[in-house]
Amino acid sequence: MYSDKTLICKECESEFIFTAGEQEFYAERGFVNEPQRCKPCRDARKNSARPDREMFTATCASCGQDAKVPFRPREDRPVYCSECYAKMKEEQSGE
Repeated sequence: MYSDKTLICKECESEFIFTAGEQEFYAERGFVNEPQRCKPCRDARKNSARPDREMFTATCASCGQDAKVPFRPREDRPVYCSECYAKMKEEQSGE
């Protein structure tokens, strides 16, 4: 029913594909207008309205390395670096 369309981004003027799947998604949601910006331009526009997130430095409770986290660490709760946190999640899901 739908077929891929090539559109021109109104921000950067590059071509991008409006896929058949995206068209179907738009139709299901009742959107009548085609996208006017490519994905990178849409993402940049979304992120420009969002303030930069403040990051805090903490010491990983597992390996002792510095870890950057998007919340203020508390003394009564352990903080883990990304690698140790991923290992813990993997171990929990494997049980």
